[in-house]
Amino acid sequence: MMEKTLTGWQKQPRKLNIQGEIERAIELITGEQVDLTASGRTDAGVHAIGQVANFKTNSNLPTEKFAIAINSKLKKSIRIQRAEEVEERFHSRYNCKQKTYRYIINNGEQGSAIYRNLEYYVPIKLNIEEMKKAIKYFEGEHDFKGFKASGTSSKSSVRKIYKTNIIEEGERIVIELTGNGFLYNMVRIIAGTLVEVGLGKIKQEEIASIIESKDRTRAGKTLPPHALYLVKVEYE
Repeated sequence: MMEKTLTGWQKQPRKLNIQGEIERAIELITGEQVDLTASGRTDAGVHAIGQVANFKTNSNLPTEKFAIAINSKLKKSIRIQRAEEVEERFHSRYNCKQKTYRYIINNGEQGSAIYRNLEYYVPIKLNIEEMKKAIKYFEGEHDFKGFKASGTSSKSSVRKIYKTNIIEEGERIVIELTGNGFLYNMVRIIAGTLVEVGLGKIKQEEIASIIESKDRTRAGKTLPPHALYLVKVEYE
């Protein structure tokens, strides 16, 4: 398990990325070129508190030493939290049962200078009670075609959301979604739609028809990536 910030996951030539940086660090430790497989990609700017990735190695380094060893070769914006041995057939992406994402909104009067790159600032007071009602419409299995970015490669836009929650933490509003998978920009679009509800631009009872319409233009805008967090990846 690892956490990262700032850069995207997927390996790209001549660009800073999480996958490439960790593979480089593993090679320095083991002398092996490995193919690191993650539970899913995260875009540049998105934070991952609980990303999971796997690789195969013939190294004799004790499993419990891998996190410390790899971290010694990584930039400080990437940290391996722990390493564990898994079955040969384990696949971080295909064996994943559910993921939890969090989107953090600062709804204070002035916003924050310190956390400005870690949350999305909305200066207008949001109606949180209406947002709490609205988010429940996303629970269950739906075709989320209207909540994905154009160019999404997924064959199907049907996803199942098991649990939703909106938590108030002082001047912050935390949106949490747990599901079996998420389309490209899906969480950021849902968060944007909930902000529209909070502003009174979309009525909470309209959410069901917006989902059913599969019309991207009826949903809210795509909020920026810097306030989005991959919190947890579960396999059981």
